[in-house]
Amino acid sequence: MSIGHTLLGLLESGPRHGYDLKRAFDEKFGHDRPLHYGQVYSTMSRLLKHGFVEVDGIEAGGGPERKRYAITDAGITDVEQWLATPEKPEPYLQSTLYTKVVLALLTHRDAADILDTQRAEHLRSMRILTDRKRRGDLADQLICDHALFHLEADLRWLELTAARLEKLREAVVAP
Repeated sequence: MSIGHTLLGLLESGPRHGYDLKRAFDEKFGHDRPLHYGQVYSTMSRLLKHGFVEVDGIEAGGGPERKRYAITDAGITDVEQWLATPEKPEPYLQSTLYTKVVLALLTHRDAADILDTQRAEHLRSMRILTDRKRRGDLADQLICDHALFHLEADLRWLELTAARLEKLREAVVAP
């Protein structure tokens, strides 16, 4: 996720302080990985340097000055371009799990155990996500669905690999 583009998008509804941006980000996108304040302010500094935001006002308070940021026309254009650009699908061709299975076969360990252990972990994660989805709002339901679909694909791969384990052993442990 592009934190900069997300913060710019949040600014389109109106100027905000860094604290307000962090709170809005965490509420809408950061359920599992909230932003650190340092990330917000370093990102805003970079966006300011590139002309995507401007300081709309500075307020003095009991602590450090609070800058209020506003998105510029260049920032709006940048967000529009980012939204219109499709994300590159992840091909998952460098899978750690595949590497573990092949190394288990090469070192004469039980690769089926690795697949079984991983299947159990995937199912555990799916139960947690399904419970979260059941209790969550629409946004939480959608993000959980995304994760669940990926886990389902992984489970299909685990089953396929388990069914082809002997053929894979023959292919990787060639004399």
